[in-house]
Amino acid sequence: MTPPAPARAVFLRVTLPLSGMNFINSASRALIATIGPLLAVEFSLSATELGLLAAVFFAAYATAQMPIGAAMDIFGVRRVQIALGLTAALGFALCALSSGVWTLALGRIVTGFGVAVGMIAMLTAHAHWTTRDKVVALTGIGVFLATSGGLAATLPAQTLLPFTGWRGLFWLLAAIALIVVLAIWRIMPDSHAGRARPAALGREMAEFGRIFRHPAFWRTAPAVALLSGLGFTYGGLWAGPWLRDVGGFDETERASILAVFMLGMMLGSLLIGQAVGHLHRRGWPAMTMPVVSLGLVFVLQLLFALLPFSGFWPIAALWFAFTFVSAAGPAGYAAVAQRFPPELAGRVGTAMNFSMLVLVFVLQNAIGWILDLWPRTATGGWDTRGYAGAWGLTILLQAVAMLGLLPSRAAQRTKR
Repeated sequence: MTPPAPARAVFLRVTLPLSGMNFINSASRALIATIGPLLAVEFSLSATELGLLAAVFFAAYATAQMPIGAAMDIFGVRRVQIALGLTAALGFALCALSSGVWTLALGRIVTGFGVAVGMIAMLTAHAHWTTRDKVVALTGIGVFLATSGGLAATLPAQTLLPFTGWRGLFWLLAAIALIVVLAIWRIMPDSHAGRARPAALGREMAEFGRIFRHPAFWRTAPAVALLSGLGFTYGGLWAGPWLRDVGGFDETERASILAVFMLGMMLGSLLIGQAVGHLHRRGWPAMTMPVVSLGLVFVLQLLFALLPFSGFWPIAALWFAFTFVSAAGPAGYAAVAQRFPPELAGRVGTAMNFSMLVLVFVLQNAIGWILDLWPRTATGGWDTRGYAGAWGLTILLQAVAMLGLLPSRAAQRTKR
């Protein structure tokens, strides 16, 4: 294990360049929520088809998790992230050059592979270069910086659309991805320099069986996956159509609220990360903040389903609160990773991410299927009853997942 480096050096040489990869990750997820209604009209997409277009990104994202997680543990974060950054640039270029919805979907798949382990790469690198109590705090700062990519994909992207078109936005992301690759290559240290030759990838991949069988994983993963996955599901697609069909907002208002959505994620990542470090130093259990956040997200979903108010600022505040508390997801990832040896850090994180992304893939498609149960509205949108049904589904899933946490919490109380 490498001795911990000074926090300032870790931030400048590790957190900052990896935040660039997470910037394009966040932007690529959020952009479809901004341009989704436009794509639905241009390609005459149903809700199911639009959901599938968004979901293939997460399917690729999920498929890449475990092999790339093993590769990071074997070859180091720096080398793997350089390769993935080039892959993401290729995916953005394919999207920009697409002539139809299927070629656009192919570009999204390639992009999904390229940005697959951005946040996990930060957690893994921080676990290598700094002390345990600083891992979540530094990762929170990195996610705060990175989520500005999602913010850029909202109102700024909407402002650029008349000048660049949606294809131009993908070209811009391709250029940013290449700049990030150059920064990682020049700035980031190689944690695996001078290490002995690693074991075969297949043998290292077998460790995932050990992770998935661990009680701490299967009791915690569903709830933590929902905590992060709901933000991905709505921020990656359905928040935009919801704001149009339920909120009744025009394009500029929708983009503004989506910007507030991303601002909530940014501030939540920063402040919750700092709070987790503070609680850790005072001996609180690692799952404290994720459990509190799960309860708050449950209440917020009930408010979305019932929607007892209307207007720009109340709706914007509701989305802000939703993404703010959902930003506790990385703290849940780190809490589970602490139950495993450090050499498995990349694989534990990607196993959690795999679970979350499979959930996002299912939810984005399921919401599309639910919305298509009702006829399209006169304006080409979807019926508000469909959105209420979608919230009902996720509320039910979260209630079941939270029940799964009870045995482990009871065991902790008994142990004390």
